[in-house]
Amino acid sequence: MGKVTEPAPGEYGPPEPAANGAEPIERDTRGDHGFLGQPRPLVHIFGVEMWERFSFYGMQGILLLYLYYSAAEGGLGMDQTSAAGIVGAYGGAVYLSTILGAWIADRLLGSERVLFYSAWVIMAGHIALAALPGFLGVGVGLVLVAIGSGGLKANATSVVGTLYSEHDPRRDAGFSIFYLGINLGAFFGPILTGIVQQQWGFHWGFALAAVGMAFGLTQYAFGRKSLPPEASVVPNPLPAARRLLVIGIAIAAVLLIAVLVLTGLVNATNLVTWVIGGTVIAAVAYFVVILSSHRITPTERSRVYGFIPLFIASVAFWSLYQQQFTVLTIYSDEQLNRNLFGWEMPVPWVQSINPIFIIILSGAFAALWTKLGDRQPATPVKFALGTAVMGVAFLLFLPFAGGGANSTPLLWMVLILFVFTVAELLLSPVGLSVATKLAPTAFHTQMVALFFLSVALGTSIAGQLAEFYTVVNEATYFGVLGAIAIVLGAALWLARKPVLRLMAGVR
Repeated sequence: MGKVTEPAPGEYGPPEPAANGAEPIERDTRGDHGFLGQPRPLVHIFGVEMWERFSFYGMQGILLLYLYYSAAEGGLGMDQTSAAGIVGAYGGAVYLSTILGAWIADRLLGSERVLFYSAWVIMAGHIALAALPGFLGVGVGLVLVAIGSGGLKANATSVVGTLYSEHDPRRDAGFSIFYLGINLGAFFGPILTGIVQQQWGFHWGFALAAVGMAFGLTQYAFGRKSLPPEASVVPNPLPAARRLLVIGIAIAAVLLIAVLVLTGLVNATNLVTWVIGGTVIAAVAYFVVILSSHRITPTERSRVYGFIPLFIASVAFWSLYQQQFTVLTIYSDEQLNRNLFGWEMPVPWVQSINPIFIIILSGAFAALWTKLGDRQPATPVKFALGTAVMGVAFLLFLPFAGGGANSTPLLWMVLILFVFTVAELLLSPVGLSVATKLAPTAFHTQMVALFFLSVALGTSIAGQLAEFYTVVNEATYFGVLGAIAIVLGAALWLARKPVLRLMAGVR
């Protein structure tokens, strides 16, 4: 889920490098307290990120319903399995696009420009969903939003980092404010688009998402000039001699995708399978390249091996967690009692419950880890707990599984999503943090990309799993997946000492 894979406060890596491999630039930013005690330009990044998350989660809150609702209800009338597969493939593509966005920033344009151009692409995608009819709008809109969201997501955090010198004591607080913007957008997006969709239809809901992105883009367009020059630095410029090769590869990739789509080899039914396959290949290739490199030391190689079981646990976690946008949406539409004093709550509102708990609990978890200090659980234990607790959340569906319309009390769903959030905070911020700690010096970015690939793979699998939800008994579905997650968590807990030895001093 986009709002939860940002770095945890205090884990943002080294200061941003200057161009052409120069030493990192240190700045004295303590004199600027124009935004809640932070550097004034933070308000512009806070705003564009908040509105991007508003549009992202607002659109995603109604997307699956739009795909499988009947034409009489304003939808496209797809079967639920194919519709959920599209949503899963789209979610996976967003995280795959973060890798592309990071590469373009590092080699071609710099983080600030990629962020700005990505915001335009996102807005164009939402406009396409709102204005273009049927599957044309879905195809054009989702491709644009996925590419744009990946580019913005990959670079917004980096741009925030340029506002602070490495030792600025406000750095963690600044990232916490930025993280608050993410969750405010994630909270309000599904609520407002849900109301609009219920009153005026799906295309107006998508239009509201476009308007939200336009607000963020407008604010950022006026404020981006106040960002420090470091935000536009290209850390590792691509040599001019290689640009034609890169352009050729890009054109070939686009043509290949076009051929696969036009020949029917890639279609709505099997799209999620292609995304899963592509993500697996990319992840394996990354591990092979890193582990076979002569530029890493034996200790660094051991740490990469130690990351593998964490990667597997992360995939398992996200394959359940990201079902908020597939199976849980269908469940909330068909079985959740959404009656509030005679008024039926829109389905997308369910997706606003998790951000509330994130806002409330993230500070509590941060305070807990700070208080425990060196006594806090090691990373493999946190991953094991996060995976197992996610399994417990699925088991909580069992008392009401298969109960029919309005059978599940709303408060019970709130409890389930509370457990979702606890699991998330045990694994998600910790995952990106440990990726930076275990990363070899020569492959720092690639290790972070590997963590995003685990999210992409889990998200895609969440879409694929929806196929089984529609054909098997609900109790079997939730029970088996919950049990598998608990077993995987227990296995990682039992293997915690060997994994820690592989991590070679990293906890």
